[in-house]
Amino acid sequence: MMKRLFLNIIRFIKRIFRTLAIIGLLFVLFSIFFVVYSDLRIKAVSSEQIFTESDSIKHNKVGVVLGTSKKLADGRDNLYFKYRIDAAAELYEAGKIDYILVSGDNGSRYYNEPLDMQKALIDKGIPRERIYLDYAGFRTYDSMVRAWKIFGQKSFTVISQRFHIERAVYIAKRLGINAQGYVARDVGKYGGFKTKLREKLARAKVFFDFMFGVKPKYLGEAIEIPDISE
Repeated sequence: MMKRLFLNIIRFIKRIFRTLAIIGLLFVLFSIFFVVYSDLRIKAVSSEQIFTESDSIKHNKVGVVLGTSKKLADGRDNLYFKYRIDAAAELYEAGKIDYILVSGDNGSRYYNEPLDMQKALIDKGIPRERIYLDYAGFRTYDSMVRAWKIFGQKSFTVISQRFHIERAVYIAKRLGINAQGYVARDVGKYGGFKTKLREKLARAKVFFDFMFGVKPKYLGEAIEIPDISE
């Protein structure tokens, strides 16, 4: 009697573990499918609005440079930062944008992406009065919403690396913004592997952001960017 009861308990436990294993496997497979779908969907939707040559991109009043840190954790220069600044300066000098909006994280007095980008652009010869700072671009989603709702732009050019631009342009299109992207030089495969891996997960998160109506961390008062003739 006790032996039969013991065997029944063992069988029950095995069934539970087998069920949990199947559920776990299905969850992993669904997660992989969802990440792959998100990646392909974002690429497909944004592809026609992304440009690599300044001659082929249309003029917009504002170019939005997406923020990243100036330095890496080990103190080396961050090439993502450098190449985005180079691309923004190139686009401005080509007359394809009139103003540059630098949008990034201002987490503390010692970490200020917008201010670092402004200084780098000024060093490139961009007039200070043509640069606007968005201190609350904590995420790409926030940067797109704020460029529209705070800085009044429903049409603008996003400047970053291709993988980043694809997501930004997709978000903008979902928000009803007419955005195009100008591709900054990419970082080598080894240097950018972790960043691009995180990007795959960030793309999946975009769909949850829209599904649950996530709002920017901070909005605030509107800031006018005047027309160039004013």
